Amino acid sequence: MQAKGAGLLITAGVMALTGCATTSVASTPVPVTVEQATTTTTVAPTTTTTTLPPTVPVADPPVEAVGRSDGSATERAQWRLLELGFWVQEANGNYDLTTQQAVMAFQKYYGLAADGTLGSDTAAVMSSLTERPRASADAGTLVEIDKSKQLLFFVTDGYTEWILNTSTGSEVAYDEEDKNSPGERQVGDSVTRVGLHDVYRELEQGWWEGDLGKIYRPKYFSGGEAVHGSNSIPNYPASHGCVRVSVPAMDWIWAWNLMPMHIPVWVHGQIPT
Repeated sequence: MQAKGAGLLITAGVMALTGCATTSVASTPVPVTVEQATTTTTVAPTTTTTTLPPTVPVADPPVEAVGRSDGSATERAQWRLLELGFWVQEANGNYDLTTQQAVMAFQKYYGLAADGTLGSDTAAVMSSLTERPRASADAGTLVEIDKSKQLLFFVTDGYTEWILNTSTGSEVAYDEEDKNSPGERQVGDSVTRVGLHDVYRELEQGWWEGDLGKIYRPKYFSGGEAVHGSNSIPNYPASHGCVRVSVPAMDWIWAWNLMPMHIPVWVHGQIPT
């Protein structure tokens, strides 16, 4: 059985797009027209009501500490993660990439050691919860990126439906060779800018060669910054400014249209130090 899209039951000036750069440059990494970026603000989405998080039953039987092993206990943990809103591609008992990423996201949210391994401390917290986790936004439909937690939330009408592990900008200055223009340099600060943005450009098909490296099926929301698939989503901020998720997660986002054009994208918080 697979975890379906958000809202469904679980049934089994113009800045060039530089592939996570945050500086203006003269070229684009892909052969499509650059659109005008939306003006951003640093104001959070306004709220008029407070939505209490929905309840969930205590896990019975409790989730077991499986490490990273496969089997029926892992399948049980996968269903518990889905029940709590941490996306897993399929509850099949295989401790695969999306399971590791979901466990890491869970650990980040609850302040546990974020190693992606389902140990005894993580299993105990996962079993005892009676409320689903929630984003900071409690109204509206938006994508929320919490730099402090290094998590991405999908919020629909104030309800936190799904949570993904992510890695945002490292906020370390870079000076690297341009992947598309040999001999030229890309210089910037690796910052994922806070504020209220929106998706203003997207590239649907496969991998794209950005000026700073390859990115997968990006959804641009602020200049050259995008949510995109990556083969590296560690437990710390590591990108040039983009918001990384796993390749399967990015395919899921596209398949269920979770980030349509012009959906608000709220970035807030400070990276962990």
